[in-house]
Amino acid sequence: MAQNTRPKILIIYTGGTIGMIENQETHALQPFDFSHLIDNVPKVKKLDYDIDNIQFSAPIDSANMNPGHWAEIARSIEENYDKFDGFVVLHGTDTMAFTASALSFMLENLHKPVIITGSQLPIGEVRTDGEENLITALQVAAATDSNGDPMVQEVAILFENYLWRGNRSTKMSADNFNAFKSNNYPALAHIGLGMAFHEENLYRSPSKRPLKVHYEMDPHVMFVELHPGIMEDTFRYMLSAPNIKGIVLKTYGAGNSPSEPWFTAAINEATSRGVVILNVSQCVNGGVHNGLYETGKSLSAAGAISGNDITSEAAITKMMYLFGLGLNSESVKTYLGCVLCGEMTI
Repeated sequence: MAQNTRPKILIIYTGGTIGMIENQETHALQPFDFSHLIDNVPKVKKLDYDIDNIQFSAPIDSANMNPGHWAEIARSIEENYDKFDGFVVLHGTDTMAFTASALSFMLENLHKPVIITGSQLPIGEVRTDGEENLITALQVAAATDSNGDPMVQEVAILFENYLWRGNRSTKMSADNFNAFKSNNYPALAHIGLGMAFHEENLYRSPSKRPLKVHYEMDPHVMFVELHPGIMEDTFRYMLSAPNIKGIVLKTYGAGNSPSEPWFTAAINEATSRGVVILNVSQCVNGGVHNGLYETGKSLSAAGAISGNDITSEAAITKMMYLFGLGLNSESVKTYLGCVLCGEMTI
């Protein structure tokens, strides 16, 4: 009997606009059963793949996504890792980049594609982008290189014309079909009439060890974004939030901040208490360069560490991951300065 060589792909449906339908009474969008989603994309059946699916018991709007849901997605992948060649996660767009970043850290030694996609319009709409995104995500998950190995061996976001590294991506538009972009790392693939992979940009794990899933993500972290006129008492209050372990400080330009003595003193006092402060830029292009301006140097001297060109989404989830490993503050600082899975450029 001939061996079945058809790609085996598992779809994990979490919810999001791609699976939404309009409530006839309230006219608000709400999730509906996954079986209806497949009914709305008959082209899926034309793919010569073995496709199975699982769904969240209660599909959610991605605004409600949390570390517990990340663990649920990761567990679905771990439990089915040896049964399938690739995975497609259907997800709402609002927190998609956070989930992609989180999974990239949680799925250590990943050697198979985890492709996250969704849509800007519900899949039942006439002009929906959901059908094309789903079909293309399945094709990306099934793609192999010249050696027969998975072409993509990382967590990636597929949206409209591009495949982006998940932990390099940010949602850039609430209105356009090309909603995501990776501003500091080139596309993994361009999708037009054909599908052109940029193999030089694809991540390859340095080891061939078995998949190891980390489920603990410590949520005792937060963003603090600077703005002109920020008050000393407000800033100190945020840095002293109860039980906070880490802060992603979103600074100006190349990592600059106010030069007033109280500001630097507040940073120094927080880091002296063991709070880890990661300096990331508010700009979507470029990153932090501590030595470029005096204000950046003073932040570094006060104990803040550089996030280089990491995205905000990857910064906060990387911090959750490291604290979730049970590491102390000094170890977290060390690993924040290291590239773990292609999330930044040093």
